[in-house]
Amino acid sequence: AQDFAKSLQSFRLGCANLKNRQGWQDVCAQAFQTPVHSFQAKQFFERYFTPWQVAGNGSLAGTVTGYYEPVLKGDDRRTAQARFPIYGIPDDFISVPLPAGLRSGKALVRIRQTGKNSGTIDNTGGTHTADLSRFPITARTTAIKGRFEGSRFLPYHTRNQINGGALDGKAPILGYAEDPVELFFMHIQGSGRLKTPSGKYIRIGYADKNEHPYVSIGRYMADKGYLKLGQTSMQGIKSYMRQNPQRLAEVLGQNPSYIFFRELAGSSNDGPVGALGTPLMGEYAGAVDRHYITLGAPLFVATAHPVTRKALNRLIMAQDTGSAIKGAVRVDYFWGYGDE
Repeated sequence: AQDFAKSLQSFRLGCANLKNRQGWQDVCAQAFQTPVHSFQAKQFFERYFTPWQVAGNGSLAGTVTGYYEPVLKGDDRRTAQARFPIYGIPDDFISVPLPAGLRSGKALVRIRQTGKNSGTIDNTGGTHTADLSRFPITARTTAIKGRFEGSRFLPYHTRNQINGGALDGKAPILGYAEDPVELFFMHIQGSGRLKTPSGKYIRIGYADKNEHPYVSIGRYMADKGYLKLGQTSMQGIKSYMRQNPQRLAEVLGQNPSYIFFRELAGSSNDGPVGALGTPLMGEYAGAVDRHYITLGAPLFVATAHPVTRKALNRLIMAQDTGSAIKGAVRVDYFWGYGDE
């Protein structure tokens, strides 16, 4: 059931970042002065926020999906069981901001390195040439990700290239997972926890990505006849992969997008860090398309529980984003962590 006290707690988590932004200081100060009780919390939201109905292309209906923070079995060192690396940002990885005027993606530009993993477009002082037509650029691309090779700046390695060993010795390794399919889905979720044999948990969060487009492996598997269209859930894909390990490289390689991670500080009770830069609270946070919804804003979601089909009405906080979350009436609901 909806608990406004938990909505308030979730909003307070976001205020760690929001309180430094114009327009949020007063409401965040009031949030911390409001008792964490459902009645007072409800009054707080009614007093300081005005509800607006969100519509997409004239329709009030939209899509609600869910995500969670997976727990992977593994180890902090490579063993016979745990041998699939969880990579941090590679040493040769360079992120370069892309001005809006270059998003047509046809220009030749010069790149100059500005930091360990950063660069800038500098057509007079740049040391390497980038052919933007080789990079996966869309109207939403804000940065190109690549590496220097000779005198050129090339798109960063794809998932296939990385799984084939392109990062061997070139990237920090945060730990090793036992199951490559579970690791693949951690890339889709964007964060997770690695449980070691000693019972220790390593909290892992999103650091960056190779900027290649996300491609659905479920759709590919349906097109190939490996699964029927109704079976392409995460559970269906995992089950198929365990029974058909010979297709692992082929299927996972269809999605060229690759996530790099960082180890998160904080207690194991904290949620993963969302795009707002603050921990997410299970069942009271979600991911949105920031082109339509302001990050940090309260959002009333009306949907149905995926298992019980009972009404699920929640006041959640828009504190995260995702590459598959596009559109005005579009929410990815954060459930929390673990298999449940």
